[in-house]
Amino acid sequence: MLDDRAKLLLKTLVERYIADGQPVGSRTLSKTSGLELSAATIRNVMADLEDLGLIASPHTSAGRVPTARGYRLFVDTMITARPGATHFVGGDGLDAMPAELLREHHALPLREQLQPDQPQRVIAHAAQMLSSLSNFVGVITAPRKTSVFRHMEFLRLGERRVLLILVAADGDVQNRVLYTAQDYTQSQLVEAANYLNTHYAGLTLEAVRERLLGEVDALRDEIAALMQAAVQLGSEAVQQAEQVVVSGERKLLEVRDFGSDMNSLRKMFDLFEQKTALMRLLDGSTKAEGVRIYIGGESGLVPIEELSVVSAPYEVDGQVVGTLGVIGPTRMPYDRMIQIVDITSRLVSNALSQK
Repeated sequence: MLDDRAKLLLKTLVERYIADGQPVGSRTLSKTSGLELSAATIRNVMADLEDLGLIASPHTSAGRVPTARGYRLFVDTMITARPGATHFVGGDGLDAMPAELLREHHALPLREQLQPDQPQRVIAHAAQMLSSLSNFVGVITAPRKTSVFRHMEFLRLGERRVLLILVAADGDVQNRVLYTAQDYTQSQLVEAANYLNTHYAGLTLEAVRERLLGEVDALRDEIAALMQAAVQLGSEAVQQAEQVVVSGERKLLEVRDFGSDMNSLRKMFDLFEQKTALMRLLDGSTKAEGVRIYIGGESGLVPIEELSVVSAPYEVDGQVVGTLGVIGPTRMPYDRMIQIVDITSRLVSNALSQK
């Protein structure tokens, strides 16, 4: 537990370091904290904060910088902007957008960009907007697709090759080539498709897979194997359709914290290229209420100590369907990022929920 004096000095140090990017010394803290303390007293408090792992000395200078633990305490207990604090008075949320964000980044065209009849454009524009407003990387997962299927067909392509045509409940069509252990005639494929459509249409593919396992004895082995393989492939197709849209990766090249560290840059660009860890991280955020912040490598999914992630879920008709956020250096203005992410999640939710 820190006393009020230590909290104020830590808060001042973090804010100064975020603003300037330079280690903060006791003389600077003496001038900017508003506390009438001697430089010696401030040095003693800083030594205590360092012993607690909240600040560190990057080199032989007298200045200190926040650690990931220090940022975490700052974000959790000292920051002024809180998720959900913004009151929305306008139908599309733009009336609540901080005036400086509107002026600096020309966010007014959002009225035209976030059109509900084009969900993919909404997602793309949201990622671009997050990057533009934050000057870091904007990320957003596309709305999660349902695995409920409406209709399934098989078409024989050749020996041991079958085209699976899967129509989802929302009308989305997925085509996948299925390589089978044996050859099937077209009549056998029609038989399998008819059975699936008659008995299972309207169920999720996961539920169909479970039902098939229980009913396999009632089906001929070769037809059962085909249906099980088709359902598995259909599930994988739906999962692959989920995507992460990333915007503004190159902006990290302009961040002084990364500019000369090629190893960190390489790891970051690998992260954005592969997207698997991003999907897992953002998927975890869908279970959170409001804005969630990961500092440094504490998520375990983005193991890059120099990066932080500010994320929030968004909804369609009251149901969480995806996550968006900002990825940038640990030395980011968290209060501003919280506002940007919180507001954007509301804008996207509103745009996608319009009929």
